[in-house]
Order: sequence, then structure tokens, then C-alpha cells
Amino acid sequence: MTRLYRAGLIILGALSLGDLAAPLLTDGEHPPMFIALIGAAIGAISIVLLIFAWRGRTPAAIALVVVRLLSALTAVPAFTVPGVPTVPMILAGVMITLTVVGIGFVLTGIRRLVPVGA
Repeated sequence: MTRLYRAGLIILGALSLGDLAAPLLTDGEHPPMFIALIGAAIGAISIVLLIFAWRGRTPAAIALVVVRLLSALTAVPAFTVPGVPTVPMILAGVMITLTVVGIGFVLTGIRRLVPVGA
């Protein structure tokens, strides 16, 4: 397991924990409670996949990447819905950026883990 791969998993794990906490941190409007609950479910799924990915299971790492992309997509309405305060928009932008960085690290690490010609 490469350092980049581990770093990516750590970033995605931290984002997953943030997703789990979202229903407790929302005011019910930004983000709406149903989005926070969807995010919490995605966070729980991500943590399970993260455990398997940490143990070296490549399919779990790929599934984690897909699930974290879905999580990042739930933050996009912060930029398209009118009336969203600045702080949630900044947090959404940071979350999307960290997701892209974490996914990049994981995918780079996966590429290095898979033997050439396999």
C-alpha cells in the first residue's frame, strides 16, 4: 500500500465522518435535513468500504471512489440553489475539493498496486 493510497483513504475517511455528523450540524435548511440524512447514509457506506479498502481490497477502493463522488454531488446544489449562505457554500467547495484530491490519491495508489499486465 503506497503513501498516496493511504493518504487518499484518510482524506476520504475524514469526509465520511463529516457526512455522518451532518444531521447533527444542520439547521434543517442549509443543507436540508433530507440531504443531511442522505449524506449520513453515504458516510456510513463509505466507512464500511474504507475498512475493506484499507485491507487492500481493490474493488472496495473503487466502490469507495464512486460513493464519495455521489457524496460530492450532493453538495453541488449549494452553488445552484439561491439563498444559500456563504459559509455552507465554502464548506461545500472545500468538501468537493478534498474529495477530488482524495480520489486522485486513491486512484494513483490503486494503479501502483495492480501488477502490470494483470
